[in-house]
Amino acid sequence: MPKMKTHAGTKKRIKVTGSGKFKRSRAGNQHLAPGKTQKQTRQLRKFSLVTTSDVKRIRQQLDQIK
Repeated sequence: MPKMKTHAGTKKRIKVTGSGKFKRSRAGNQHLAPGKTQKQTRQLRKFSLVTTSDVKRIRQQLDQIK
């Protein structure tokens, strides 16, 4: 059986914090900004954590990264 590969798309989008949680950027920030309020675009710049229901799947995709 060959080795499991790290999912390259997930590797580019998600970082691991010091405590082992997964940090991701928020969606909806790339285009159509004039339709959003300034408060919305400002809050979309912040990072958020991956939900607990998705952590198992993300951990399998990033299995090689510690």
